[in-house]
This record gives sequence, C-alpha cells and structure tokens, in this order.
Amino acid sequence: MSTRRHEGKTVLITGGARGIGRAYAERFAADGANVVVADMLEAEGRETVADLEKAGAKALFVSCDVTDEGQCNAMVEAAVKRFGRLDTAIANAGVGFHSSFLDYPEDRFDWVYDVNVKGAFLTGRAAARAMIAGGRGGAIINIASVNALLANENNAPYGAGKAAVVLLTKVMSVTLADHGIRVNAIAPGPTKTAMEAKVMADPVKLKMRTSRTPLRRLAETAEVAGVASFLASEDASFVTGQTIYVDGGRLALNYFMSEEPGGMAGKL
Repeated sequence: MSTRRHEGKTVLITGGARGIGRAYAERFAADGANVVVADMLEAEGRETVADLEKAGAKALFVSCDVTDEGQCNAMVEAAVKRFGRLDTAIANAGVGFHSSFLDYPEDRFDWVYDVNVKGAFLTGRAAARAMIAGGRGGAIINIASVNALLANENNAPYGAGKAAVVLLTKVMSVTLADHGIRVNAIAPGPTKTAMEAKVMADPVKLKMRTSRTPLRRLAETAEVAGVASFLASEDASFVTGQTIYVDGGRLALNYFMSEEPGGMAGKL
C-alpha cells in the first residue's frame, strides 16, 4: 500500500538491510520519502538501497554500529547532508542470543542490551538533535517487542531490554514534546522474517506460535511497516509516548486458541 503521505520527507532506519527493517524502507519509499538505510550488513544494505532506487526512490546506505556514539552521530549527519532534513528515525537495529538464565554469558548479555537499548538511545538522541536543529520537529519510532511483557526463558536480556525500550520511549516523548518531536514504539509479535525461518519450517514450532495468536498466523513484515508509516504521519499527530503492539491479538489471549476455529462460541 502506498499513500505518498511522506512525500519529500526523510526517514532513517537502523537495521534496515533486511527483515522488518527492509519492510520499513520499502513502505516509506512507496510513501514518497527519502530513505536512509543504516546497518552493519553492508552488502545487504547496499542491495536494499539499490532495489529502492530501481523502484524510483531516493535512498542512501550508511554503515553504522548503533552502540557507537560517534557512528550514530555520523549516520544522522550523512542523512541530513544528503537530503537536507530528517523527519523520522526508526531505531530498529536489534539482536538476540538464546541461552538459559543460569548459564547466560555476560558478554552476550552486554551485547544484546547494548544494541537493543543503548542503540535506541544513541540513535534517538542523534536524530532528535538534528530534528531540533532543523526546526520542523519530527517522529522517532523505537522498536520494542511483545517480549517486553511476555517472559522468554532463554533470552533474559532481550525481554529486559525491550521493556527498557518501552520506558525509554515514554521518557523521550516527554522530554522532546516541546520540540515538536513525537516518540512512539512498535512492539511486534511473531513476524515472517529470517529470524523466524526455523519456526516457519517446523510445523510443531509454528503451531506453538499460532496457537497463542488469535489471528492464527504470523505477521507479514509489511503489516508492521504500515503501523510505522502511520505513527510517522500527521494522522498520528496527537500520538506520543505510546507502544503499539502489532501482535495479532497475542497479548489479549489468556490461554490458547481452540483447535477448531470459532472455539466454543462456534458451537453455541
């Protein structure tokens, strides 16, 4: 879907080379925005940019480690230098590492937390400073997860970090409100990405996911990207400090969906 609602604006997306990050890039490009793809995956990032340009969009790739303050500042500077403005920043870069709580390696804990939390902080701060300097305000979108509220026994820093991102979003929204900058978060549930490839290929694991999701499927990346387009648009001009859970109803469900569509209600 394309609305051209971001015509002439500039969006910066960390972790934009693949997965949901690439879907954000494709959606904002379709909506008329200049797109800056920032990632450490240079080959995939440049491929994404090349595909966007083939489709008629204006795009730029920037290599960036979001845990490094200098690189985050340089990433934003490159975006403004190329396109003259920054209107939206999506702090999408994220990682995970699975290990039991009792055996979780300290260095892996630091890595996951640094990318997912510190990365959102450094990206948002650099973007906000550029937006304030530009005098037009803007929108910042952090990426959380349903794991901010639902415990995952094998990835302690991921859930803890995503919960931190939810509160960081609130703090940023209050701090930046007087500058005309809105800050919100998106918290996806299970989504069809490379990270879920093993799940999608395993009927048992896939059933575990869908049985906890009232819509009985995983999200398409484009469905999550559509929410980002809305939050960055004037249609969301009075929305700030919020976390939107794009989870197919997962958080509303107490137990599991019935094996039979309609459940008990279908028998009444």
